[in-house]
Amino acid sequence: MALYTHHLPRWKKEEVEEIKRGIKEHTLVGVVDMYGIPASQVQHIRRNLRGTARVKMARNTLIEHALNELGGSVAALNDHAEGQSALIFTNENPFKLFKLLEQTKTKMAAKPGETAPEDIVIPKGPTSFKPGPIVGELQQVGIPAAIEGGKVKIRETKTVVKKGEVINKKVAGALVKLGVKPMDVGLILQAAYYRDTIFTPDLLAIDEEVYASNIMIAAQQAFNLSVNAVIPTRLTVGAIIGKAVREARNVGVEASIYERDIVDLIIGRAQREMLAVALAAQGRGFELDEATLKAATAATAAPAAAVAPAAEEKPEEEETEEEKKEEEEESGMAGLGALFG
Repeated sequence: MALYTHHLPRWKKEEVEEIKRGIKEHTLVGVVDMYGIPASQVQHIRRNLRGTARVKMARNTLIEHALNELGGSVAALNDHAEGQSALIFTNENPFKLFKLLEQTKTKMAAKPGETAPEDIVIPKGPTSFKPGPIVGELQQVGIPAAIEGGKVKIRETKTVVKKGEVINKKVAGALVKLGVKPMDVGLILQAAYYRDTIFTPDLLAIDEEVYASNIMIAAQQAFNLSVNAVIPTRLTVGAIIGKAVREARNVGVEASIYERDIVDLIIGRAQREMLAVALAAQGRGFELDEATLKAATAATAAPAAAVAPAAEEKPEEEETEEEKKEEEEESGMAGLGALFG
């Protein structure tokens, strides 16, 4: 027998061996805190974990013996076995185990001397209590209670205990009467050993929605970086080629390079610019031939028609001269914008 257990009674040696077997037969072993969990709740948790994880209750000294005998990195779990500890064995990963244990927790009333896990807030509003000593009891713990309409009412929302503060006897009694159950009762994972690594709750408490959102944002940013930096990958090569084609086409049009694929765009751009010049010339007193005037009128009519429905919403007689002037100016600017592309 190993040096650590040669002096132990037989039943303790068997406990140590059972712990060692559990660790060897599972990919994950965790240390959980059992403090304050009623026996009925423990049985409920065991039922919920059946088929997924197994809880082994043992003395901290025996857990220490087993971990030290196994040695290596798993022995670091000894640093987390404090208070009323137990071991949990599973083949799940630590993140799934943490989430599963969180789901097994239930709310219970606070006991005097316990620490508030979060701010305990009493909301304002009516209660089911009839006038009586309850009013004074609530007021003694700082809860602004009064009698209204034959019932006890909380006049304003009040934080009676802040997170991390100890709950005293009077506050605990008042919370019980109000039906407030602030305590999370269940197995608290203190640490998990998985693939030669110790995972603590601060690493495992992940908001899955935020995490998924961050992954999506990272993927979008990586995609954009790949496209803009011209780093082709299987997912971005199509976007990179498409961007290059568009940029090449734009350069060809701007530089008036007469290639088969863009000559129509160049001609169209030249025509729009010609019509814009023609309109500007007309504004300075030059007369346009019938064909040019018709083309220029058609070019400006399309954008003007697009804003016509909005103008029809208001009766013509109710429009001021200033509004009419603004509409005409906006239509003219839209037409020029279309001409210049």
